[in-house]
Amino acid sequence: MTDSQKIAERRVRVASLVIAAAILIAGVCYSSWLLEFVLKIDVDPVNSFLSELDAEGRPYRAVFATADKIVGVLLLPAAIGGLLLFPRRRFTTIGWVALFCFGAATIADVLLPLKDCTAGDNACGGGSELFPQLHQPHALSSTIAVTSIAIATFAFSLAAFRYHRWRILREAGLVVLVVGSAATVWMLVADNLPGNYALGIAQRIQVGSMSLWLVTLAAAVILEGREWIDPSD
Repeated sequence: MTDSQKIAERRVRVASLVIAAAILIAGVCYSSWLLEFVLKIDVDPVNSFLSELDAEGRPYRAVFATADKIVGVLLLPAAIGGLLLFPRRRFTTIGWVALFCFGAATIADVLLPLKDCTAGDNACGGGSELFPQLHQPHALSSTIAVTSIAIATFAFSLAAFRYHRWRILREAGLVVLVVGSAATVWMLVADNLPGNYALGIAQRIQVGSMSLWLVTLAAAVILEGREWIDPSD
């Protein structure tokens, strides 16, 4: 290997570490909702959406909003870096683009905060629904965020099996994907049934799985960097 090749490889590895660090920090920040069990917040975790933590007028909105901003700010360049640095294959390209969309939608979540809904608040749906927040613009950005990271998770998982690489994504990542998918099905089914089915718990499992998957993706970039830069299939 020539000196120029060694320098190029070293640069790629440094860039990989930077990308992995950004994804790792984003994954940790996306789990900031765990602070609801430490801070004095009047929110029922069984029957509330996590968006209520940084809703307008909430006492600790700045804490959770800042964490979400960090997630988006870190994932945008990380996704672009991953798309430019690593070999462009169909599934990984979809994954990086979806990850970029997730980062952008997370920032939009902060810019379009949930209104601090109370019973009978007509602006939030009149209190006739179990989750009147769904009638707010914030629901659109949240839906885009969840859909984007779901696409990213499936795309990278398919890539791991298709290209026979990134063992951590094939194993740990697959477990996280199954758990998150189960929580999503729980939410979709329960939200259309009469009664209360602890949708707050389901969403916390769903979002928790997203954080764990981001950490898993970061680990894949760090631990298996050689496979990321190997252009062969």
